[in-house]
Amino acid sequence: MKYLKYLWYVLKHKWFVFLECCKLGIWWRGVTHDFSKFLPSEFIPYARYFKGTIKRGRNATGYYKPYETGDGNFDRAWFYHQKRNNHHWQYWIIPLDGEGCHALKIPEMVIREMVADWRGAGKAQGTPDTVKWYKTNKDKLQLHPQARNRIEELLGINHAGAARRIGE
Repeated sequence: MKYLKYLWYVLKHKWFVFLECCKLGIWWRGVTHDFSKFLPSEFIPYARYFKGTIKRGRNATGYYKPYETGDGNFDRAWFYHQKRNNHHWQYWIIPLDGEGCHALKIPEMVIREMVADWRGAGKAQGTPDTVKWYKTNKDKLQLHPQARNRIEELLGINHAGAARRIGE
């Protein structure tokens, strides 16, 4: 049953992300979004970890630390997912020797899909306030300054005259 529940969640998530991608003019990325979640190396550990409820381990905004789950199979599946899908900010990070990391510039189309993913995930999980989620979690996201500025512009956050959210 947990596999069917997780499948239903993934399909619901993909639908909401597709709708958001269409609003942002990148419908094809909406079609192809998160296909890797259907691979056994992601699907099975995700379904087992979430046990039918996608909210497991998340805070009130929907954020969770996927590397602190205590489930090595899920941690590995999350690693695979973020490295297979460039709409995750973690895809664009280069760990530096010793400490820290270097954030790369992110192409416009990818930034749009990232925002669509956040919006779609919020809607699928019943926490649709993407701006609130972003403001609460933005300091955890290691982003190139150009990407952060564009994301905030798309979300309608405090940018020279940006009075509306783009794509909503």
